[in-house]
Amino acid sequence: MPIKNRLAEMHQEITGWRQDFHQNPEILYETHRTSALVAERLKEFGCDEVVTGIGRTGVVGVIKGKTDTKGSVIGLRADMDALPMQEQTGLEYASKVDGAMHACGHDGHTAMVLGAAKYLSETRNFDGTAVVIFQPAEEGGKGAEAMCQDGLMDRFGIQEVYAMHNVPGLPMGQFAIRSGPLLAAADEFEINLEGQGGHAAEPNETIDTTVMLSQLIVALQTIVSRNVDPTLQAVVSVTSVETSSNAFNVIPQSARVGGTVRTHSNEMRDLIEKRLGEAAQSVAETFGGSAKVTYTHGVPVTINAEEQTGYAAQAAISVGGSCGEAPMVMGGEDFSFMLEERPGAFIVLGNGDSAGLHHPEYNFNDEIIPIGCSWFAEMVERRMPAA
Repeated sequence: MPIKNRLAEMHQEITGWRQDFHQNPEILYETHRTSALVAERLKEFGCDEVVTGIGRTGVVGVIKGKTDTKGSVIGLRADMDALPMQEQTGLEYASKVDGAMHACGHDGHTAMVLGAAKYLSETRNFDGTAVVIFQPAEEGGKGAEAMCQDGLMDRFGIQEVYAMHNVPGLPMGQFAIRSGPLLAAADEFEINLEGQGGHAAEPNETIDTTVMLSQLIVALQTIVSRNVDPTLQAVVSVTSVETSSNAFNVIPQSARVGGTVRTHSNEMRDLIEKRLGEAAQSVAETFGGSAKVTYTHGVPVTINAEEQTGYAAQAAISVGGSCGEAPMVMGGEDFSFMLEERPGAFIVLGNGDSAGLHHPEYNFNDEIIPIGCSWFAEMVERRMPAA
């Protein structure tokens, strides 16, 4: 079955929703307007239950099929939040909020799940319950974790959960997925070095934190090249450095280095955290200084369950005619928190030739809306066929 006719008919209406969300972006948990509109529309569609305030500003809609002989429950998730950046698209419907922009396509994801919700509420051609999940704070706020901590899965009896993300550069409307690790765990580190400041003309009277800093940056780059299995993927990136003095004739008392770690397994994550701490302490002690390491776990690895990946691929082939194999990438996605609680899958859909994600000229491609909506609806109808 290709794109569902009813969703093709709704294309213009759903595009209007998407462009309205685009004009009014909201960051992290501040999705008050977006959440209110989503809840209002779900009620208009005739959802059997609409619940707000899950994970602070998350919204959940419950749609019951014509029958429920097996008690099956499938969750469909969309992210609602925007990014704190200035839009440079020049679109007629460009962001009206200074310093906020939908630069990752969450406006499109929200609109597509809303479209699927309207279709499912009208047709109810399935045996079970569909739960549509609208999540805040994907961009660094762990909104998925917050919704799970609020009892999302147990409260609504969700058994499997699915999500989608658009991908610039992938041909428009083309699906891709892979079983197992897909996106990386995304962690942060900060290392504070302490030495003994002094006059730059008398380095022998100091413990030079700038030298420690330089050596440490080099040492951190050896973690992946010398400790990680070369057949595996991992990233350690230093992204910021600073010292306690900017004067040309002062050796600073302290220095700080920060960055990110990306891994595709918990074992690799633990290894790099351990080696990073050891490298910092070793370098600092070598020069007579000290180091304090703060390692913060971000989102975990996004791991697609094998069985559910197959279901998602079958739905994609049904809607789009094919489904490619997605590469493992080092970006992070907090849908991983939901996948830790329930089996499911995360699929990607080509946005076509557009600016990249998180770019000030990025825009979600409205032409893929019926395709994405149809995939969400197909997941429900395929996993819970009408009795």
